[in-house]
Amino acid sequence: MTSDFAVLKDRSVLALFAARSTSLLGNAIAPIALAFTVLHLPGGSPTMLGVVLAARLLSQVTFVLLGGAIADRLPKLRVMVSADLAAGLTQGLAAVLVITGHATPWMLAGFAALAGAATALFEPASRSAMPLLVSGDDLQSANSLLKLSMRGGGILGAALGGVLVSTIGAGNTMVVPAATFTLSALLLLGVKVAHQPPPSDAPTLIRQIREGWQEFTAKQWVWVMVSQLAYVNVLLAGSFYVLGPVMADRSLGGAGAWSVVLIAQALGFIVGSVVAIKFRPRRPVRAAALLTMGFPLSVLLMAAEAPLAAIAVATFLAGIVIDVYEVLLDTGLQKNVPPHALSRVMSYESLGSFALVPLGMAGAGPVADAVGVQTALYGAAALIMLAGPAVLLLRSVRTVTDVPESEAGHEAGHEVGAEAAEKGKA
Repeated sequence: MTSDFAVLKDRSVLALFAARSTSLLGNAIAPIALAFTVLHLPGGSPTMLGVVLAARLLSQVTFVLLGGAIADRLPKLRVMVSADLAAGLTQGLAAVLVITGHATPWMLAGFAALAGAATALFEPASRSAMPLLVSGDDLQSANSLLKLSMRGGGILGAALGGVLVSTIGAGNTMVVPAATFTLSALLLLGVKVAHQPPPSDAPTLIRQIREGWQEFTAKQWVWVMVSQLAYVNVLLAGSFYVLGPVMADRSLGGAGAWSVVLIAQALGFIVGSVVAIKFRPRRPVRAAALLTMGFPLSVLLMAAEAPLAAIAVATFLAGIVIDVYEVLLDTGLQKNVPPHALSRVMSYESLGSFALVPLGMAGAGPVADAVGVQTALYGAAALIMLAGPAVLLLRSVRTVTDVPESEAGHEAGHEVGAEAAEKGKA
């Protein structure tokens, strides 16, 4: 069996890892710098900061389907390089305006929307690029190691962002993501793809998007798993990210305690990427569906007002589960969706998984006001845990194997032929 780390010998794979980590480093720094920039501008306020952050998210959701269609129409690496350069230019212009004193919150909201559009173009291409470099059993190892490098970049960026804002100021810190996005584009130039999938022959982007929907819905397990994730993400976003800080402030000791919880989650993500290298279930989609039952471990303990140490451990374990889930689902899609449509299917997965998250965040407070914070947390945890067994009622989810469907059919044909030959000899 090929070593799990053999993919690291491929220079193109290493270049992709380095580019994605560098890009995530900038993505983690940018919101921190932007937040403190907006809050200290004339007219800046928490409400205005919410507008700026929402502008980025709304733009990303709006353009993600277009990004998937473009990535299936043009060479994926070229799309990624162009998106990175656009993000770097956007971030650089915003930084110049802030440093020179000409920025306003509304201007930054506009630049945030442009940055969201660049991310929407980048993500579907990046998530479907790995099968161009790696195949077979090495694909899950590559996805796990890529996730590990990306997590490392994100964690380093979150830590570095706070230090930079404190030392050189928010405006100057905004220059750093501009540089990391540009560096990511340069690193991507080192990725060499031997065989590009044939481009879509759809005459228009709208037609491509429509065909992408047909491909997304063609396999029941694909849209069912995305629906499950959308449902889980809405509940988890509201319970963990909104009501979690409330419980931390009420019974754990405040912001310091919440930082401990988030650090535990980040460490869990890193360990999860390592675990995913070795965890090779025969039916990965079934395993992924069941893993969602572990997502709300920390939510349950927060509802029970458990000690901080116990909540941190639960959050760490939940982080492991979440990362393994993401690797299994991505690998399952990459192996079973035709290469010419993979970016579009990934874009529908992204849209379905996260488009409703703002509703979960917005609704958590009113629900907690109506039934109480602890009851809301218990309810969200219970509903999340029911989602795993619910989707396993469908045979299409239970039976997806680690072998791509085309190869499975090919192997089945060989087995039938062998059986027939044996009968002929008899």
